[in-house]
Amino acid sequence: MTATRTPLAALAAATALTLTTAACGGGQGADAGASGDGLTPVTVGVLPITAVAPLYLGVEQGLFEERGLDVTIETGGGGATTVPRVVSGELDFAFGNVVSLIIAREQGLPLTVVANGMTTTGDADTDYSALVVPEGSDITSPAQLQGATVAIDNLQNIGDTSVRHSVRQDGGDAADIDFVELAFPDMVGALSNGQVDAAWVVEPFLTLALREGATPVAANFVDLHPELSIATYFTGDELIASDPETVDAFTEAMNASLVYAEDNPDETARILTTFTEIDPDLIDDLRWPRFRPEIDRDALETVGELMVTDGLIDSEPDLDTFIR
Repeated sequence: MTATRTPLAALAAATALTLTTAACGGGQGADAGASGDGLTPVTVGVLPITAVAPLYLGVEQGLFEERGLDVTIETGGGGATTVPRVVSGELDFAFGNVVSLIIAREQGLPLTVVANGMTTTGDADTDYSALVVPEGSDITSPAQLQGATVAIDNLQNIGDTSVRHSVRQDGGDAADIDFVELAFPDMVGALSNGQVDAAWVVEPFLTLALREGATPVAANFVDLHPELSIATYFTGDELIASDPETVDAFTEAMNASLVYAEDNPDETARILTTFTEIDPDLIDDLRWPRFRPEIDRDALETVGELMVTDGLIDSEPDLDTFIR
């Protein structure tokens, strides 16, 4: 199946559906009422992946509590589910890849980035993401993916955008790739049984794939930009308007958490065992992204240009309104 542009109606319908159930869960910072200890309760939606370790570490270390926040973390799906929940106010903040968020903004959804999530290492040999092929594959370079079936977790995502760029950069036809959606945990098996020709994987699934004999053919994030912010934390514009102090506190706490995680890699690795089912034997082999507070705007401008080229958006995003 080939990627097609997501219509506004689909995401708008999901948002409308979520609005009808928003009263069932957290949301909207101070509007939800202070907790018994005077802290403001906020709910953050994430995926249970290595990249959100700083959030868990910051909560454990009291970095959010120091800034007056009582954080509840909810794990679940990607942007297709968290975006409407943030728009509705059911979630105060969430973690999402920059491509999905830029698309949501172009479609008129009131979302704004408030903190970085993770940044590529800039080193193809150590980055936490890679495009891999099964052991013994005839594919040895990105250009050879022309006409191939490539697994990604979601269409119109940072995955297919960056993979297309790697193929294009290597001289291949980026329009002639058959992207199929698979959950990251299913990708290693799909490679082994020949269901797909290649897969875009992130940790811890990258290490699992490498242990099964998979071979990297591209470091797609590094190819895109060595300072690429891959995913960020975002909130709804309504919360920014109604309770900017809570948003400021979250940004400050998240930035402090990113710095703490970067400075304490052993602690960052340890925290994984508290929110994932990762095999402890894998942890020492994992590749990590960089956890830095800064968002490189030049890198996001490159992302926007590629999204226009691929037909995901009509014009390059206004980063001054996209990032708070």
